Amino acid sequence: MAGSEYGLKRIVWKKIKEIVFADGKKSELCKILILDPFTTKLLSSCCKMSDLMAEKITIVEDLYKIRQPVPEMKAIYFMSPTHKCVEAFIADFKPKPKYKAAYVYFTDYCPDELFNNMKMYCAKYIRVCKEINMSFIPQEAQVFTCDNPGAFHSIYSPHSQDKKKTLETLADQLVTLCATLDENPGIRYKKDSNMENAKTLAELVDKKLTRHYELDDSGKKKEKTQAQLLIVERSFDPVSPILHELTYQAMANDLINIQNDTYKYKSKDGSEKQALLNEDDMLWVKLRHKHIAEVSEQIPKMVKEISASKKQQDGKITIGSLAQMMKKMPSFRKQMTEQTIHLQLAEDCMSHFSNNVEKLCKAEQDLAVGSDVDGVKVKDSMRTLLPVLLHPYSTHEKVRAVLLYIFSLNGTTDENLNKLIQHVKIEDQREFILNWKELGVPIITSQSLFSRKPTRRERSQEERYNLSRWTPVIKDVMEDVVENKLDTRDWPHQSESPAAWNGSGAVSARQKHKASAQDERRTGSRFIIFVIGGISYSEMRTAYEVTNAVKSCEVIIGSSHILTPNRLLDDIKALSKGPMETFTIEERSNA
Repeated sequence: MAGSEYGLKRIVWKKIKEIVFADGKKSELCKILILDPFTTKLLSSCCKMSDLMAEKITIVEDLYKIRQPVPEMKAIYFMSPTHKCVEAFIADFKPKPKYKAAYVYFTDYCPDELFNNMKMYCAKYIRVCKEINMSFIPQEAQVFTCDNPGAFHSIYSPHSQDKKKTLETLADQLVTLCATLDENPGIRYKKDSNMENAKTLAELVDKKLTRHYELDDSGKKKEKTQAQLLIVERSFDPVSPILHELTYQAMANDLINIQNDTYKYKSKDGSEKQALLNEDDMLWVKLRHKHIAEVSEQIPKMVKEISASKKQQDGKITIGSLAQMMKKMPSFRKQMTEQTIHLQLAEDCMSHFSNNVEKLCKAEQDLAVGSDVDGVKVKDSMRTLLPVLLHPYSTHEKVRAVLLYIFSLNGTTDENLNKLIQHVKIEDQREFILNWKELGVPIITSQSLFSRKPTRRERSQEERYNLSRWTPVIKDVMEDVVENKLDTRDWPHQSESPAAWNGSGAVSARQKHKASAQDERRTGSRFIIFVIGGISYSEMRTAYEVTNAVKSCEVIIGSSHILTPNRLLDDIKALSKGPMETFTIEERSNA
């Protein structure tokens, strides 16, 4: 489990092992593990089949599928507390039991009605029934999601009928995250005169956390820990998820069709191959946040180095060197495979970049930052935008540029907007632009909606690449929290944590420190940030950058789901559609 040695995935797997598999380990018998779609995704994110086998699990089955009875074996059920799951469970024991006994573990609080149904029909088969408080997905070491892309429509569509229910579910999921991390954080939210979602979610989480921690196992109330949870809406920074990002992970997910972290490509012999881009691939972990220019430079160097080390061994063959090579072969093969994948992926990114994206990036950066490479203020944004509109870029690319133009002005006039829509030829698809108003982002300028732009941190000393001058706004917030500079007028406290952020150990996240060991950092405070409406890969990257720069704090970032620019635009456009299928806790995993 190379990639899961630290961070959220390690914590989640450790807790699942301690609770779900500990009971089963007391007996020497092997067991069957039965999962629903959500718990399948949860386990896949933090362990491999070999890890499960080490816990005496020999078969993994789908709760919803027809299964052969194995009456001599005991079964572990790890599932969400929903009607659908409980019905499927009862069907396994009524009228005739499929298994010898059941060990039941729910991801979250199980309503009394469902629990009583289980008891009524299956009481004599249930050996254990526990709630483990874990209904989020540990996406990466410092990133989690609630695995609910449908939350975007539920929260922001004017036709939505389940906004309140969706916010309630997200609050429950955030409580399980805090419980898994053993934190009872102080809660703050970004105040917004147009939108109430951050405030509502902060109140819900606060209420549910208080209830959860009223009594811990030792019968004492758990006091607030030094952690902080910040809740913010997507409108807080509409620029970051729309820009072309040139760091490796963000760029690959924007320009290449990567589904469920799976990259499909053709190998040199023309055969179709696929690779999983996750934390088991250590080269991916090493490269994902680097700029594409560095990645393109580093991979060929690595290939040369590993080839040279192999040649060196080939030079003089002795039994000893042969034995050494045999030992190293699996890891050598793994390294070569990883390098081949990333050589291919980086080439794919670069070919998209040189064909199209490079020219777009300069205009985008000037519009986003408000000044050009030399620091000269952009006086006429339309002059920056026009070349993009006149070039035969795709509709999505042009829409992204138009949005950056509108965001840079904090809204435009109706007349100007109509001209832009005609220019991009999206008269019948104007929702791509107009629907941003549902998020509270000013599109048509009106005095009542006009809001001042937040002052940004001075970063001219940090910049390295002309086409990557923009820094996500969330990074400013992270650094302000670390330095205890977050304004309480903009970020009111829903509940306060002890004075942990009073400057003790708080240093600028821009000052470099000696890299600290991952566990050394655990002694500091945790800072969790939740974005309503999705997070971009560039925002995920900033959590690692701030954590790596500051010893005293670990930043964890999460949302309902992860965004790519094109997916976000499609979601924005769909907001004007009528009620979609509603996403309940059990459909989250299929979303």
